[in-house]
Formats: sequence, C-alpha cells, structure tokens
Amino acid sequence: MNSRYPLIFIVGPTATGKTEIAVELAKKVSAEIISCDSMLVYKEPVILVNKPDKETLGDIKHYMIGLVSVEEDFDVYRFKKEVDEIVKENYPYKNLIFTGGSGLYIKVILDGIFDEGPGSVQLRQGFIKQAQERGVSFLYNKLKEVDPEASIKINPNDLRRIIRALEVYYSTKKPISERQKEAKGYWDDFPVKIFGLFLDRKLLYERINQRTEAMFERGAVQEVEEVKKYTLSKTAEKILGISQINNYLSGKHSLANALDEVKKNTRRFAKRQFTWFRKDKRITWIDVERKSPGRVAEEILNQLKSSGPQKS
Repeated sequence: MNSRYPLIFIVGPTATGKTEIAVELAKKVSAEIISCDSMLVYKEPVILVNKPDKETLGDIKHYMIGLVSVEEDFDVYRFKKEVDEIVKENYPYKNLIFTGGSGLYIKVILDGIFDEGPGSVQLRQGFIKQAQERGVSFLYNKLKEVDPEASIKINPNDLRRIIRALEVYYSTKKPISERQKEAKGYWDDFPVKIFGLFLDRKLLYERINQRTEAMFERGAVQEVEEVKKYTLSKTAEKILGISQINNYLSGKHSLANALDEVKKNTRRFAKRQFTWFRKDKRITWIDVERKSPGRVAEEILNQLKSSGPQKS
C-alpha cells in the first residue's frame, strides 16, 4: 500500500518537543521516523543527546540512531547516503517522518549535496603555504577572481572554506558555486511538507534549563566518565555537555559551574538553530506553547489532510 502522505519534516530548536511530536504523529499515520540529529548517530551517549528510550524505539521504528561509536567521525555525506538508501527501500510504501534540529543535515536531505571528493593534498598544502606567506586575503582575492559567486557566501577570514573552494576549482576546472547547483534533494523529487516548532524564547530557555538539570540528575556526569574511556572523534567531541563536564571532572570548575555552562551553551545552540530554520520560507511554523505533543501532532495531521504537498 502506497503512502498517503508526503515526506514529513518536523524541525526546530532543541527542547521544542520534536521527538515526542514525531512519535505521536507516527502513531496516527502509521509512519516510521528518520532522525536528522547529528549526535543521535552515536551509540554510547544516551543522556547527553536525549536519545529516545527503548520503549519508544520499540513502538516506532527509528532510523539513524546509534549507528556508530563515538570514536568514528560521521559527516553529512555519509548521512545523506544512508538516508537515501532508507527512503529508496521504504517510500512510497511507508509514511516517513524526518525529525531533528541539525540544520545542515536537514538541508542536504531537502536540497542535496555534491560530492566534493577527497581533495588534493598537494593543492591544499600549497594554498596553506600561500596563506602563511601572503595572508588569507591573498587567497580570498584569488577566489573572487575564479568564483565570485562563492566568494560572496564565504567569510573573507574563513581559510578552510576558501581553500576548499579553490581546491574544487583548480582540481575540477569548475567553480564550487556551479558544482553546488548540480546537487538535487528530496524537495526536487518528492512531495514534501515541512513543519517548524516554535516556542517563545523565554519559555524555550526555561525548558532548556529544566531539561539540563534533569540530565544531570539522571547521570550526565557519570555518562561523560564512561564516554571519556573512548578516543572521541572530532564530530563526537561536539556533543553538548562533554567539554563542560570534563572541566568539572578535571577540577577546573565546580559542578554548579559545569551545569550553568551546559545550560548557557545549549541556549546559544537553540538560538543558532532557530536563526538557521527561520530563513527557510518553505517551513510552516507551529506555536507549541501549552500544547501537548498529541495536540500538536493532530494539528500537523489536519494541515496534511487539508493541503497538498508543499512545493516551491
């Protein structure tokens, strides 16, 4: 039996209830859930990444959760490749809900990403030497000459992205701005509906503070002690809370200070998430204040029933 609904995306800042709402909606439309959270791919952390509990994972099939060890790097290219396989195997035979707050992961699914390849070590080293000898501005001016469109989007001081854009141009003889336009995502090929969860900033920050306190009560510190036994990959090092709790464990800060720092960094992260998503005009926003996950799921379902697939 073919899916009755488009691909459904539920996005927004952390602590807006995306997981709970996605689960409630999945029950209503017999859907499976694809996580678009860059840190839920790791096996070991549970509390720090707010991983759904075993009961939830047992009730509703979830994908892209607990795939790799924290010792492994995991990037958007691998994410897109694995999600493509999941969609190919299941849609339109099943309803699928994508949910998460990792804006870049959502974007590559919706809009695609071109494979930049491994790059040229020789070219990269040459550009690094030029930057050291003549400054980052020299490379940026070179980028403006060969790819003015890309130079507008890249910060003049972002050496890594400047070098990568130059690498692509000099190794493929094609500007990275043109290569990026070749990418195609699900927005081009499937019916899609995107819902964003919105909550007043003050209330959102209160939720974040409460959830962080609950994480510490559940054993976040002990979890970091366990995770420290592994050699963390560069991507796993970015899990919110690890750095701050490590500072407590090493005696640099008090437990109270670590808790406050995790709260503060999570609030900043939520602000960046909302800034990212609100730029996307394809998103239908839903205010979740004083609404249960079930009520929000019902609101989304009503919108799905009353309108066709959202397209540009």
